[in-house]
Amino acid sequence: MFKSFQGFHLLEEVQQLKLVKRLSKQHYLKTVIALCIACIAFFTAWFVPPHLLGLGDISVIEQRVVAIFILAVLMWILEVVPAWCTSVLIITLLLLTVSDNSLWFLRELDPARVMGKVVNYKTLIATFADPIIMLFLGGFILAIAATKTGLDVLLAKVMLKPFGTKSEQVLLGFILVTGFFSMFISNTATAAMMLAFLTPVLKALPSDGKGRIALALAIPLAANIGGIGTPIGTPPNAIALKYLNDPEGLNMNIGFGEWMSYMFPFAVVLLFISWLILRFLYPFKQKTIHLKIEGKTQKGPKAWIVYITFMVTIIMWMSDKITGVSANVIAMIPIAVFAVSGIITRRDLEEINWSVLWMVSGGFALGVALNETGLAVRLVESIPFGTWSPLLMILGSGLLCWIMANFISHTATASLLIPILAVVGTSMQDQLAAFGGIQTLLIGVALSSSLSMLLPISTPPNALAHATGLIEQKEMVKTGLFAGIIGLILGYILLITLGVHGLL
Repeated sequence: MFKSFQGFHLLEEVQQLKLVKRLSKQHYLKTVIALCIACIAFFTAWFVPPHLLGLGDISVIEQRVVAIFILAVLMWILEVVPAWCTSVLIITLLLLTVSDNSLWFLRELDPARVMGKVVNYKTLIATFADPIIMLFLGGFILAIAATKTGLDVLLAKVMLKPFGTKSEQVLLGFILVTGFFSMFISNTATAAMMLAFLTPVLKALPSDGKGRIALALAIPLAANIGGIGTPIGTPPNAIALKYLNDPEGLNMNIGFGEWMSYMFPFAVVLLFISWLILRFLYPFKQKTIHLKIEGKTQKGPKAWIVYITFMVTIIMWMSDKITGVSANVIAMIPIAVFAVSGIITRRDLEEINWSVLWMVSGGFALGVALNETGLAVRLVESIPFGTWSPLLMILGSGLLCWIMANFISHTATASLLIPILAVVGTSMQDQLAAFGGIQTLLIGVALSSSLSMLLPISTPPNALAHATGLIEQKEMVKTGLFAGIIGLILGYILLITLGVHGLL
């Protein structure tokens, strides 16, 4: 993660705790068992007679994709290795076993079975450079440049100042500012930065008061919710948009500004609701708080280049429908400007959160394999989705995503569900139209993943906040449950209402 970022030491401490846990004998045994389970399931699905999979007379290639998909699910759920490692493994397996450039002995035809359609290997490799990946890369570059010039510190000082010194207003300030930052910067980096700013405040509050808990919980709540506001706020948003905007698929052309026009106000409403929840559950004993945000801001030409580029990029993102330039292309502007001006160096590129980009790529590759082999269509045909209530499909997928994303990576959950739901939704467009269409289905899943924040393991901001030692797991569960349920209810009301009136 960004080494120059405020609060990097917090990330280091959390990673060290995870390392200690991974090296323990108990965790090692669990990992070995989980790996055995995943491998057994993989080889069983690979070699089992195809009719036992319940998908009819599938081809050899389709069966291999089923096996790899099952391996991905189990590896992500059981956390055998870090989620991004699983993604890289999945792409490699797909290239070696189901592509037109696979291992020679896997290309031989089985005379008793149909080989099936192979996947173009260039298409699989291209998922590493998908336009959505470029969008995230641009966001990461903006974050690094903002950190190097102190723009993040300057914005935090300016944005928190209007909230004064009253404890409850300071709490609101931290919630809104954290939410705003997480719309454009990684929620993990945002949480680390804001917790760093908050640390001296927490130390100054009474040890027997509940206000410290409210402030510590405010950061992960706001970081998770804020990501809903923009397409780059969290990977599941971008994954949903990829399938909705795919020129060879749904081609709905939902723009960056169009997403923000509805999701930004919704995120702000949820941030205020979170504030009310925290005020109610954890009232302050100390009535005033005096903030002192440490950090230097640079002056000079390079700083102004960052300030202007940051502003221009965001304005162009929000007005992409007017300019006709997609958000993915606009994301290249800061990359080019900061590279040419020397603001971003070769060393800075090492600080980019490549693991997130690889994680997203793995999900895209699974989607490519499902679609190009024809397995996605076969899945739809084998399950009687047409007999299901469309409302049950929409709400059920959101609830399933919310439950899963509390225990595994939000990105992994979206990567598993959205490719299949995109195909299912396409086959049910007429039935789904009464509730907003396929947009409601896919955006609902992305929304649900962001609202999954019950446990310290649910999301990195939760882990960072829990590592402060000020929050017990039961307190995180309680606030996460309130915020999650309220967010899901309001979110689906919004999506269905917008969809029905043709505004989404």
